[in-house]
Parts: sequence; C-alpha cells; structure tokens
Amino acid sequence: MRILPPITALAVATALYLAVFERDRLFAPEAADDAAVSSPEDAPLPENPPISVVAMDSVAVAVPNAVVARGRTEAARQVTVQSETSGLIVSPPLRRGSFVAEGQVLCRLDPGTRAAQAAEAQARLSEARARLTQAQNDFDTASQLTEGGFASETRRISAMAALEAARAGLQAAEAAVAVAATEIDRLTLTAPFQGLLETDTAELGALLQPGGACATIIQLDPIKIVGFLPETEVDRVSVGAMAGARLITGREIAGRVTFLSRSSDPATRTFRVEITVENADLSIRDGQTAEILIASEGAMAHLVPASALTLDDSGALGLRLVGDDNRALFAPVSVLRDTVAGVYVTGLPEQARIITLGQEYVRDGTQVIVSAAPAPMASGAGQ
Repeated sequence: MRILPPITALAVATALYLAVFERDRLFAPEAADDAAVSSPEDAPLPENPPISVVAMDSVAVAVPNAVVARGRTEAARQVTVQSETSGLIVSPPLRRGSFVAEGQVLCRLDPGTRAAQAAEAQARLSEARARLTQAQNDFDTASQLTEGGFASETRRISAMAALEAARAGLQAAEAAVAVAATEIDRLTLTAPFQGLLETDTAELGALLQPGGACATIIQLDPIKIVGFLPETEVDRVSVGAMAGARLITGREIAGRVTFLSRSSDPATRTFRVEITVENADLSIRDGQTAEILIASEGAMAHLVPASALTLDDSGALGLRLVGDDNRALFAPVSVLRDTVAGVYVTGLPEQARIITLGQEYVRDGTQVIVSAAPAPMASGAGQ
C-alpha cells in the first residue's frame, strides 16, 4: 500500500481550505500592520475643496407696495321707482338712456275720483273749523255767564263738551284732508336722484297697481369700483387709501377707498372693497371688468434675479448668501413683487451678498470662492 499519494492529497486539500475559507484570518494581521504604518489614527481627514460661485452685493431699498384685486364697476345708486297706488298712466313715456334730474316726473297717474274725494275732504275740513270756532265762542260765553252768576255750572260744562267734540271733528277732518292729499301726491312718480334711465318708463295707458314698476334709474357720477380681497391682504388696505383701476378697455382711472367690509363673504371668504371714482362725463359704464391696484404701506426689499431663488431641504423659498467667513448660508425670503428687472424680496438684512450662480451646488457651511456679479437694474420698481 502506498502512503505518499493520500498524504499529498490531504496536504493539497488543507492548503486549498486555508486559501479559500481562512484567507481573511491569514492576511488580516499583515493588512492591519500596513494600515497602521500608512494611515495613522491622528491623521486629519481631507476637507472638501471650495466651490466657485457668482454673487452680487445688494442693499435694501424702499419699495412702494400695493394690493392687487379683480373687480368691476358698479353704479353708485340704482333704484326701481314703484307705484304706491293704482291708476292709468296719463304721461308720455321717457326712453331708456335719457338723463333725468332729481324730482323730474317719470310717471303720472289718472286721478279718477281722487280729486272729488280730496275736494270733499277739504269741504269737511272747512266745516269742522267753523264748528270749532262756534263751539269756542259758546264755551267762552258760558264761562263768562257762570262767573257772573247769570248761568249755572251745568251750562258751562255742556259748552265744554261741545267744544271738545268740535276739536275732535276738526282733527278728523284734517286727517281726511291729509289722506286725500297724500293720495293725490302718489299719482305723480318722480326721480329720487339725478341719473340715467336704465329702462323705459311705463307706457301711456298702462295700468299700474301698487308695487308696479314705473322705471329703473341709475346714478353713474360718481361711480364705484368694487373688488374682493382675500383674508391675507385685507389688513393691508384702509379706508381713504389711494387706488387705481385698469378697465378691460385699457383705460386707467383713479380714486380713493371709501368702504371696506368688516365681514367676509361666507362662500368665498373674501372682503368687499369699494373705490369711488369721478365720472362726470358718464363714460364709465356699470358692470365693466376692472383690475384694481390699492396703495399700501411700503417695505424695504432687495431686487434679485428670479433665477437666484432656491429651496431648502424643507421646501422653504429663499436665497443662498455668502457669510463673513466666505461660507454659504440659506436665508428664507418672501416675494413682494415681480418686475421685468427681477423680483423684490423681503426677509434679508439691509446689506447682503447674494449668490446668483452656483447656489444649487452649495449647502450651509460650504466654503465658497466668490466672483462678483452686477446687480439688476431697478427700473422695474414701479411696475
């Protein structure tokens, strides 16, 4: 029996096992010694190299602020003149678009029997006055006779009762005359204010009932511009503030805020604002669409390129600034206004070095190498 081949095979198997399964254990001490020699524990970690960025030096400027809203024109006053009594129209109609003065007759009704009733009431009033005069004379005479002892107290009391009855009759007659006069006055319907007829007046011969419409009249001078402000903007507007509007036709008009609602619309959660504008030539019509700009308190802001804006890890809008040690830092901002030259932002210190190129490649604390960039022209401040 040969012993050498089995021993050789066992030695080869042992060597393969150690080379394959125990390799890490065999070579780990040597690798550890090499690491201890080449990388000592106290060696400093290499720092990230500085990143080149482009930045601009910006100084905050006062920017006039304004609140923008959408709205429409609205007549200062609009009313439908209605009849308080019934009757046939006896006046010729006035056509829509006609200008009417305050107190001008719009509709006149046929008096019918009301004139006779008024005359009868007037006659009763004259009769009641005569009776009162007679009762007063009788009472004075009875009082004098009673005081002189020529008549009894009963006669004076009877004269007093007759006098009171005459006074009551006079009051009733006066009330009847007043009712008749009021009924006569109701036959003439007049314009409550100066304005334009939005509808024709009632046609000649038409029968008006109580509540029937004679005409609709609107007042366009002055005219109102009505807008609706969101909850976030309402505190920036005050009554008396200057305001302007651009109509859908392109015409620009100016006025002042005369009303600001204290309660919001329950459906839209917006607040009604009214601006009064002169309209002497009546060229501004009721119901035109308007873009409203209301003056508000100004703010200090920086004009920066819109491309400089970025987001932090939480999604907040802001800018990357260069600190005193040439390290980048993030500053949240709020956009005040967008112009052709750039955007005005608030939330920064009065002077700031703003990164305009390369801000997406740095984080807070990153060392930067700054190249100067020109500041945007502020010609768009008034836009």
